[in-house]
Amino acid sequence: MIDLLVKTFIKDCGNVQDPQVRQRYGTLSGAVGIFLNLLLSAGKMIAGVLTGSIAITADAFNNLTDAGSSVVTLVGFRMAGKQADDDHPFGHGRIEYLSGLAVSVVILLVGLELAKSSVEKIIHPEPVDFSWLSAGILAAAICVKLWMSYFNRSLSRRIGSAAMAATATDSLSDAVATSAVLLSSLIGKFTGVNIDAWAGILVAAFILRAGWGAAQDTLNPLLGQSPDPELVRDIEKTVLAHPQVLGIHDMIIHDYGPGRSMMSLHAEVPAGSDIMEVHDEIDAIERELKAKYHIEASIHMDPIVTGDATISKARQMVLDLVRQVDPAMTIHDFRMTSGPRHRNLIFDVVVPYSVKRTDEEVRREIEKKIRSADPNSFAVIQIDRAYTQEPD
Repeated sequence: MIDLLVKTFIKDCGNVQDPQVRQRYGTLSGAVGIFLNLLLSAGKMIAGVLTGSIAITADAFNNLTDAGSSVVTLVGFRMAGKQADDDHPFGHGRIEYLSGLAVSVVILLVGLELAKSSVEKIIHPEPVDFSWLSAGILAAAICVKLWMSYFNRSLSRRIGSAAMAATATDSLSDAVATSAVLLSSLIGKFTGVNIDAWAGILVAAFILRAGWGAAQDTLNPLLGQSPDPELVRDIEKTVLAHPQVLGIHDMIIHDYGPGRSMMSLHAEVPAGSDIMEVHDEIDAIERELKAKYHIEASIHMDPIVTGDATISKARQMVLDLVRQVDPAMTIHDFRMTSGPRHRNLIFDVVVPYSVKRTDEEVRREIEKKIRSADPNSFAVIQIDRAYTQEPD
């Protein structure tokens, strides 16, 4: 059914990197969510009136806020699909993350309100009537919410959307919440024990947990999280597959919304190569990265001396000493200037964020090891912090 909906309402549905196609996915998700949540809210409201259950009534309002969340998702995707302009040269893709964050905030607010109502009901308990019609409505609602979770999760995986993943999480939490409400109604019917308010507390806790997880998923890309390690490794392999490139470092990936990423990196190339040939190769790599990963790439060339045994030996010595300080660290941009009495070893050290020493502590420790290994060598060190261990 999901494939049928996608093919019917989304033109060119396989081109998920196109902002217009993503907008159509968002419109489909939002429209389905609005319709079904309004239907569920009306049904549960009737069930709540029939039984006098605080848990069922709260669940009805939960679905009403879900309909509002679907509106936010729909509007968010439409705004995210806008083209770049003078004020926003990288497009409006991050609005998709903001809409997901808004959905998460709504989930948290619903959880807090439900917890408050449930506590009040525990303090001031009221009898709850059982109705098989209400039980049937709740059972149907559970099935609908499970399908909605599957539907939005499927769309999320197709286009890589954190906003749709948040909506899917919300639908799953609703299914669990409604299941708890139905279970409490059945327990009250067959045992006479009223646990309606306690079921409301359990539902609230689950909703709050789901809302917090969804908020983290949408906040992380807004705050500038590290790129997917697998993506970084794939990019490294792609670039290093070109024989003119001897190594890469200082890779930075900026996320301006799904399908709108930019990256920069430094590529080490032989200093003796023809600069026009190398430049042409770098241009080809940038085009390949854009075609393969849909990322706008900018590559800086770093010439390094090859074929000099003295420099190679000095570089290997420095690398070994740096890794004695921490095995996760590596070096790049190694140069050497020699005088009659001493030589300067000039290089950058890549220090992952997992290394807790300060930059100055790292620098002093490396300098000490180099002077111990060769008193005639002086280190000129630049410290670079990195989110991943880089290749040699």
